[in-house]
Amino acid sequence: MSAVTVAALQIGTDPSGTAATLASILAFEDRIAAAGARLVVMPEALLGGYPKGEDFGTRLGFRLPEGRDAFARYHAQAVDPDGPELAALAGLSARTGATLVLGVIERAGASLYCTAVFITPEAGLVARHRKLMPTGTERLIWAQGDGSTMPVVDSAIGRIGAAICWENHMPLFRAAMYAKGVDIWCAPTVDERDVWRSSMRHIAHEGRCFVISACQVQPAPAALGRTVPHWPADRPLIGGGSMIVGPLGDVLAGPLEHETGLLTATIDPEALVGARYDLDVVGHYARPDVFRLEVDERPRAGTVFTGGPDRSDPLTTD
Repeated sequence: MSAVTVAALQIGTDPSGTAATLASILAFEDRIAAAGARLVVMPEALLGGYPKGEDFGTRLGFRLPEGRDAFARYHAQAVDPDGPELAALAGLSARTGATLVLGVIERAGASLYCTAVFITPEAGLVARHRKLMPTGTERLIWAQGDGSTMPVVDSAIGRIGAAICWENHMPLFRAAMYAKGVDIWCAPTVDERDVWRSSMRHIAHEGRCFVISACQVQPAPAALGRTVPHWPADRPLIGGGSMIVGPLGDVLAGPLEHETGLLTATIDPEALVGARYDLDVVGHYARPDVFRLEVDERPRAGTVFTGGPDRSDPLTTD
């Protein structure tokens, strides 16, 4: 396989909502095509939004009516897997030839999931990963994923997986993904801190994989005409910092800070075998006689129906 171009699209959720955010993504079509990117990673919760600073009216032991209204508005901006937003992105993927991995807020009944979707030029939406552990007060608004949505997707440029934001700090999750043979690790996030960038370099070095971290950018509260308690009015809510890292922990591109943009790098997937020569944490560098990880990939639905209607009973109706 020859060297290929990959990209992180650093962009933020439009305050006007999901339709405007989708339009902003689609506006990058010419730049994605001109770059020849075979894979484009976008930030966490891009479609649907990351409502940084919101509390949804929740206090310990009770919830305020205005919080319920805020959640209803947030729910309305979420996307459905078979909805028009992902269909539009499937069209973008097909036209540019780029596989897309991006964060969305996925609607499932009354519940919401922070999800990474995988969209290929050939087949559209092929997989999704629901965030296993929302962090802190994210748990107020997002449900937890289970082990049934932890894909590693085969592609022409290697095996692609995703960990969303602080899932990247879960050692056992990383071990499971390494064991699935991930070659290109996608990290949609809203974490702008320097320590996050250190984590991205560590994961690339530990897993001997390419890492593409895509972070949102969001303006300061003053620019949005709002106040966020305990947050400086002129400090951007999310400052970006997207980057692309090689399998020895070397930074290939970025970090891109405080602006929207398409960050690109050329990678050589054939370099991965050589990179793993001295460190394969789930292969020759593992100690299965000492350590063992079990991963439960069964769906964990809250309600399971078994059996069905008795067709021999004339009083049974569907």
